[in-house]
Amino acid sequence: MTTAAVAATRSMSFRSVAWYATLILIPLLTGAMLLWFRQAEAGRLARRSIGHYGTVPAFQLTNQNGQPFGSTELNGKIWIVDFIFSTCPGPCPMISSRMSELQRPLENSDVHLVSVTVDPEKDTPEVLRGYAEKLHARPGRWDFLTGPKATIYDLSRSGFKLPVSEDSDQPGVPAHSTRAVLVDRRGTIRGYYDVTAPDTVTKLLADTSQLLREQPAPKAVVTR
Repeated sequence: MTTAAVAATRSMSFRSVAWYATLILIPLLTGAMLLWFRQAEAGRLARRSIGHYGTVPAFQLTNQNGQPFGSTELNGKIWIVDFIFSTCPGPCPMISSRMSELQRPLENSDVHLVSVTVDPEKDTPEVLRGYAEKLHARPGRWDFLTGPKATIYDLSRSGFKLPVSEDSDQPGVPAHSTRAVLVDRRGTIRGYYDVTAPDTVTKLLADTSQLLREQPAPKAVVTR
């Protein structure tokens, strides 16, 4: 092999190594940049103030296990609530998926997740239990509620100031809000979040973390 051929082979080998190195480095650098931007965004969000939007009225519905569940069980907890229904052909799967994403980051806190059906005639406790299982909802941390339609609709409209009605583009399909609501330990609404927006989980986690610092969980009383 001539000197020129050896040089050409070495040049091709170097280019190949450089090409493969570039292919490896680009995803790593992209991931690092995305992580940096997310941390910067979380830091910015953590510095903003959280509002006050009124108090949630007392209510009692029935959870997926057929047990009474409402404001009494949520008293003293930070909680996040949404309004969905199990046969929703629209945004509900995305809403429930985003709620499910909150479980792992909040697993070491006492934050509770609540999903209230707007189609209680179909969404019996048994149906909601199956819906919860599909979402891998953690028992005792995420409850799915049903009850009288009039009670649920009044809770959505008057309690959370969220629209809900039976008038939609598709007959028989309830029209409801795509927003989740953050409630503090005193039952005060602290934020509304459009769950279909791509940055909702980041904003919701930032505000929830701020609330956890502002209102830490009460220490358990040890009895002897």
